Amino acid sequence: MEAGGERFLRQRQVLFLFVFLGGSLAGSQSRRYSVAEEKERGFFISNLAKDLGLSVGKLAARGAQVVSKGNRQYFQLNHQTGDLLLHEKLDREELCGPAEPCILQFQILLQNPLQFITNELQVTDVNDHSPAFSENEMQLKILENTPPGTIIPLGNAEDLDVGRNSLQNYTITPNSHFHVLTRSRRDGRKYPELVLDKALDREEQPELRLMLTALDGGSPRRSGTVQVHILVLDINDNTPEFTQSLYEVQVLENSPVNSLIVTVSASDLDTGNLGTISYAFFHVSEEIRKTFQLNPITGDIRLIKYLNFEAIHTYEVDIEAKDGGGLSGKSTVIVKVVDVNDNPPELILSSITSPIPENSPETVVAVFSVSDLDSGDNGKMVCSIENDLPFILKPSVENFYTLVSEGELDREIRAEYNITITVTDMGTPRLKTEHNITVLVSDVNDNAPAFTQTSYTLSVRENNSPALHIGSVRATDRDEGANAQVTYSLLPTLDAHVPLASLVSINPDNGHLFALRSLDYEALRAFEFRVGAADRGSPALSSQALVRVLVADDNDNAPFVLYPLQNASAPCTELVPRAAEAGYLVTKVVAVDGDSGQNAWLSYQLLKATEPGLFGVWAHNGEVRTARLLSERDAAKHRLLVLVKDNGEPPLSASVTLHVLLVDGFSQPYLPAPEAAAADAAPPAPLTVYLVVALASVSSLFVFSVLVFVAVRLCRRGGAASVSRCSVPDGHFPGHLVDVSGTGTLSQSYQYERTWVRALV
Repeated sequence: MEAGGERFLRQRQVLFLFVFLGGSLAGSQSRRYSVAEEKERGFFISNLAKDLGLSVGKLAARGAQVVSKGNRQYFQLNHQTGDLLLHEKLDREELCGPAEPCILQFQILLQNPLQFITNELQVTDVNDHSPAFSENEMQLKILENTPPGTIIPLGNAEDLDVGRNSLQNYTITPNSHFHVLTRSRRDGRKYPELVLDKALDREEQPELRLMLTALDGGSPRRSGTVQVHILVLDINDNTPEFTQSLYEVQVLENSPVNSLIVTVSASDLDTGNLGTISYAFFHVSEEIRKTFQLNPITGDIRLIKYLNFEAIHTYEVDIEAKDGGGLSGKSTVIVKVVDVNDNPPELILSSITSPIPENSPETVVAVFSVSDLDSGDNGKMVCSIENDLPFILKPSVENFYTLVSEGELDREIRAEYNITITVTDMGTPRLKTEHNITVLVSDVNDNAPAFTQTSYTLSVRENNSPALHIGSVRATDRDEGANAQVTYSLLPTLDAHVPLASLVSINPDNGHLFALRSLDYEALRAFEFRVGAADRGSPALSSQALVRVLVADDNDNAPFVLYPLQNASAPCTELVPRAAEAGYLVTKVVAVDGDSGQNAWLSYQLLKATEPGLFGVWAHNGEVRTARLLSERDAAKHRLLVLVKDNGEPPLSASVTLHVLLVDGFSQPYLPAPEAAAADAAPPAPLTVYLVVALASVSSLFVFSVLVFVAVRLCRRGGAASVSRCSVPDGHFPGHLVDVSGTGTLSQSYQYERTWVRALV
């Protein structure tokens, strides 16, 4: 118990709690409880759960909290039983001083919804203090000719208790010459006055010793005593008299030390030593002696300590003027302290909600209260925050304010707010206090992942190795934490012809795409699918992107000769009349290449001939023609080796062997090919039979080759149409190359000559 009752008057409510704005203030009816002072810690006051009409579980679920004014906590709440208990022993005299009744205000705060319930606890006084005088002995000088009925002021005793337990009356013993009267001051304090009942005789009894007793009204009663020593003086028939019986002055609380407060003055009609007056404080408290200084000669009262309006508003100072004969007079000085604006407002924050979730409308960020120790306009306050912030201040009960978000916040726009709460009083000059708080905005999963592109085009060469990384997709999410962690996946395709699960896979963490198997351009030139990106929020958000994979052709197919067929049981022999002119079309080599573009551009070359210079092959179309006129010296049987080569890198090729038979007017007997050894021993057949057989074989093989080629082309076109449209390579074709991916048939002139031969036969 360190502070007195007057110090308690300086305490102000400083309370801050975290609550939700949507709470209700309904049912906040005040209750008053009572407890005697000096009860031990843990003393039962009341059951709050019962008083509030709530169950113990409901009271705990609503986060009940008991908060006292000031920085000390006088109460504690047992959440298991709902009992309100004392947190510490209460001393009524320390809490309230002489004020009666002694009321402690406290609040019960409930959350979900918010309730402020203001309650009061009356601390009743117990008689734990005895009346006490400031000195052990009082000395009085009384003239022997003082008439009976004269009233002589005495020093009063002080009792810290209040009410019936405070000082009630005075008694004096023995009382043959005097009795004592009990008087009351304006502030309620009682003081004694000694009344002379019987005239004194200095010669008979020069001094008296009496016992003054101060009694309180407690049970049992307490008392305090002081000895009164009375000296009977010879006659001094004039007492000092003050010019005013009551002095009233007003002093600013910020007055400097050594300032003159007031000058008291008294006069005495006696002369000499009996008329010399000295001034002194008359039974004043220690606080007054520490605050004021009285000049015993001049009567000047000066300030020796700074005043504080918030601590003491008024001082009542008794002044005694005493002459040289021991007679005295009394006057009272009332010093009223005038408040000045010397205390800035106070703001204390108990709790703060940080972070707060984005997209939450009108969220309570903080609850705080403000106070100012000054009075009047000096104690009136205004709270404000910056105008450019999405927050507002809302006043609540008494001096409580709530800081509330105005509308929904967006973490992606701003994730942190520094808020300065400014509290300004209305005094002159105005004083202010600033309090800074930082509010973080927590993330809510309100942004779906976004791909960097709406569609991706990837390219991979055929014949790739399995598990080849062919490209990546990437999506970003503006959220943070788990809400921004993106997982990639392949979405089901509607095209049943594309076995997506066996073609590609995706790394769910980084979006890397891999080819699961080797791709074949001739079977699948392009395919497309969709990938999804989903975050790990709750609920999860996702987005899609289209991925198109183009398979680049590789030169993995060698040219295939359609005509003449190389796997026939008998070689094909071309007949050429000896009368043929230079440039005569002997035959046409027809070949195709399963690749595309440059890899399918074919060129033809005569690699080997029985008689060089007699025949030539056109590089563009594979036509075999005579290079010069035939002569009788030219051999009848010729073997030509034609090379068919594509334009890939590296180039692939195929070769075909042609047998040419020179005849005279188509009447020369057929000469078998040198490879047919068994035919050499056979008897010669008529030329007509051989011609018919040869032409029939050639025609059949040609028709069969054409049908096979057309069927292959149709099948490939149908397969390619189910996957993707055929692509035509860009750029200029080389002049020495020809694309034979069309019909691959013999030229019209060749067909005409063949028809002429058949007609001749």
